[in-house]
Amino acid sequence: MSRYFTEDHEWIDVDGDIGTVGISDYAQGQLGDIVFVEVPDDGRRIAKGDEAAVVESVKAASDVYSPASGTVLEGNPALVDDPSLVNSDPEGEGWFFKITLSDPAELEELMDETAYAAFVAKL
Repeated sequence: MSRYFTEDHEWIDVDGDIGTVGISDYAQGQLGDIVFVEVPDDGRRIAKGDEAAVVESVKAASDVYSPASGTVLEGNPALVDDPSLVNSDPEGEGWFFKITLSDPAELEELMDETAYAAFVAKL
């Protein structure tokens, strides 16, 4: 499985043609305590860069953008009941949605973990 990051602090884990999307630990730290998450509907077609989900914290509301194009397989149902999973496990159980990738070549434009760590270090 490969993990990629965007400059907007989303990550995508890729296994074959399935991508699991969430926000980075850095992003959840900037947002603070997460109080609400809205995930995309199953079957929704999204393009790379589209607003795909919404996350609200005690500080602000923020859009979560899709790092790649595809069709939503499922939103994370656990986040509806427990949005704080985004704080406690942002790069694991706090994932937002899974998509079937329509153009895996788009991943080449994203950062790997090393490049993302260097990007965050400059912020």
